[in-house]
Amino acid sequence: MKIHSLQHLLSVTEECFGDIEGLCGDLSDDEWQVQSLCPDWNVRQCLGHAVGVEDALRGWEISSETMPAFERMTGLTEESVTMTAGEFGERTAAIFGERRAELAALSDDDLMRESFTPVGVQAFGRFWAIRIFDMWVHVRDCTIPLGRTTDDHTGAAAITLEEVEGSIGYIVGKKIGLPDGMSLRVDVTGPLARQIGVVVEGRASAVDPGSLEAPDVVLTADSTTLIMLACGRIDPQEKIDSGEISWSGNDEWGEKAARNLAFTM
Repeated sequence: MKIHSLQHLLSVTEECFGDIEGLCGDLSDDEWQVQSLCPDWNVRQCLGHAVGVEDALRGWEISSETMPAFERMTGLTEESVTMTAGEFGERTAAIFGERRAELAALSDDDLMRESFTPVGVQAFGRFWAIRIFDMWVHVRDCTIPLGRTTDDHTGAAAITLEEVEGSIGYIVGKKIGLPDGMSLRVDVTGPLARQIGVVVEGRASAVDPGSLEAPDVVLTADSTTLIMLACGRIDPQEKIDSGEISWSGNDEWGEKAARNLAFTM
């Protein structure tokens, strides 16, 4: 996957921090207790986790050998349960304040340094993109059950969709199990419209969707639905019944595709 520019990553991270801080300052006592889309966490704990990862990154030197202090992440997730809304908001503001300063001090060269990431040793710019993906999804883990609308046509949303698109070969080959010789195109509708093509030739690989004259399966979903299904957060049957995900072409494999997009949780 491409490494985004430093300024773009800083701008997009600010979108994510702003969304989380906005929720911290706006949720009622009852809303903090609502079950998030993460089975083990309510809204307070889900946001506690998202902020906790940034807490773990405070003071961490980019490294492929030394892990961030993830015990801080676990600690804040657990501590958040007993915090008042004001206390949690203050802790979040303090952590994000330090992280803003640390990230602003990075250089373009830092983006290419070897780094620990959740998917192995890669450039730090990839780790940063994965953090944006994680924060964007966790915000929707909270806003969807709360019934709150979000702006899903942002730089953070685009990077999040890129993470799904970059895993499309694995999703189609391993999770869906599309047979050798078949092809699939995903027609992604708004907020972030695009097409994604995959061909299985020994293994499933992404291809230029324009090269697929007659794909065996065409899956259609809006970008947010596709992302949240790929993250295993929402029930495929609910989205099939509502028509928010549909398919054409080979009916058997279209349905299997719609039900088996989840590659992470």
